[in-house]
Amino acid sequence: MSTRAGAADRGSSSSDEHMSVARIVVRPIGTPLPLGFLGLLVATVTFSALQLHWLPPEQGRVVALGVLAFTVPVQLLASVYGFLARDPVAGTGMGVLAGTWGAAGLVTYTSPPGTASAGLGALFLAAALAMLVPTAAAGAKLAAGVVMGLSALRFALTGVAEVTGDPTWFTVAGITGLVLAAAALYAALGFELEDANHRTVLPVLRRGAGSDVMTGSVDEELRDISHEAGVRKQL
Repeated sequence: MSTRAGAADRGSSSSDEHMSVARIVVRPIGTPLPLGFLGLLVATVTFSALQLHWLPPEQGRVVALGVLAFTVPVQLLASVYGFLARDPVAGTGMGVLAGTWGAAGLVTYTSPPGTASAGLGALFLAAALAMLVPTAAAGAKLAAGVVMGLSALRFALTGVAEVTGDPTWFTVAGITGLVLAAAALYAALGFELEDANHRTVLPVLRRGAGSDVMTGSVDEELRDISHEAGVRKQL
């Protein structure tokens, strides 16, 4: 009787040991930030062209279709791969950008050319607040944080312009959109070159936990993986 109990205890102990082993598979993927930032570049430049009257108002529907066909899909893709890469800042930021530009494109396409919309302005103002979340969390990647922060500012200024209908605000928003485009282009190129060469080529101002991502060991990179969403038992 005691022998059977001992054997059962040993079997239970062995089973517990096997149950305590977990295997975590990490799949390397390319950074989605350049794709998302280039989509942002296209959207902000073309909308700035409308706001600064470089394009006639009648071209607004063409711009809207271009943003819906190009910017929204690539930013949605960047959002998905941002989360798959365990980067909530990239995933959240790109998701908010995709949704905002998608809404702006649909409203612009369905509205009479050159008209301001208070409803669209309210949406832009809300999107500006939403963009502050990934901006605040992007401390380890300062270049990405600058782009997201400028996106929040660009949305806020565009929101004020749409609500008031004041041409001055549209001009300010358009100029800010061009500054955002320059920042997005630089960040896209910096992260693209970094990922392609596995070293920093253009400074992207990594700091804190992100300062050694190009030089750290595998053990250092995966040290806290058990606490990440998808691995820990609750989100």
